[in-house]
This record gives sequence, C-alpha cells and structure tokens, in this order.
Amino acid sequence: MASPSEVLAAALARPATLGAGRLICIDGLAGSGKTTLAAAVAELAPEAVVIGTDEMLEGWRGLPGLGASIDALLRPLASGETGQWRRWDWVADGWAETRDVTPGPLLILEGVGSAASSYDDLVTLLVWVEADRETRLARGLARDGDDQLDHWLTWLDDETALHERENTRARADIVIRT
Repeated sequence: MASPSEVLAAALARPATLGAGRLICIDGLAGSGKTTLAAAVAELAPEAVVIGTDEMLEGWRGLPGLGASIDALLRPLASGETGQWRRWDWVADGWAETRDVTPGPLLILEGVGSAASSYDDLVTLLVWVEADRETRLARGLARDGDDQLDHWLTWLDDETALHERENTRARADIVIRT
C-alpha cells in the first residue's frame, strides 16, 4: 500500500499537467479512506489545496453531473486563470456559495467520481482507494447515521455504475486497498 509520502513523491516526480501546477485525483469507493489519504498528503504539502468533491455533488443523486462540474473548475486553472465551483449544502439540500480556486502548485481532488476520463489530460496522478462493501457501508453509516441507509445503498449502486463506465480503477496510477 502506498503511503501519503509515496503518493506525493509520485505526483511531484511527474511534469505539471494543470497549467504550472499538478493535480492529484484520489478517487475510489465511498467509505474507503479517500478523505483520510488526501488530508495526509496535504499535511506533507502545505501549498496544496484540497477539495472534497462531495461538496460539488447535487445531493445523493449528483454523480452524473460531477465530471462536468470538475471539468469547468479545472479548465480555467489549466490556462492559469481562477477556477470556480459551487458548493452543495447537504443540510439545506441546495446549492450554496460559489468558491474560487486560484492556480497553484498542487490541487488535490478527493471523492467518488473525482477522476472523470474527460479531463485525463489534466490529471498528474490518479490514486484509486478501495475497501470491501461491508466495511465501507459501516464507515458511511457511522459518519452519516443509520437513517441514511437507503441513500447509501443507492449510492453504492450509483458509484459502481459510474466507475464501470469511466473505467477508473484501470486508469489509476496507484491502487490502495484499506
């Protein structure tokens, strides 16, 4: 299993792909440890900006539109311009403020569907994180509450369909099992 320092070193050993910066996408299965890995990598790279793509989803059924939202954020950054994304407010169940991201040396996107093939040309390093379904479901319900079980079961099916369509795991540079 690759450590956070190995993930960072692998990205830094590659040429910049996001304008003058680098992009690490930490994709994989819900509840597998993507957020934890992203935070650990960012601790080693204080210049890094981390965006959890859960905040870019239009609710529980927002996976189909995520790739386009991320692409719209990344293309300006690749041109050296400020990118923008709109945050989903999970409590209010609606779109909230728009956030700016200025070009920088390292952007880390973490979340299910964070590495769509439509912007492969901008990805410096794609990391896939996985764990068995039972473990992931238990982690998700511990975080979100047992009342979210129906949402989680639908989500697990949605993410499977997305990753099969995108062939994400096969495109990964590094695969980590937690």
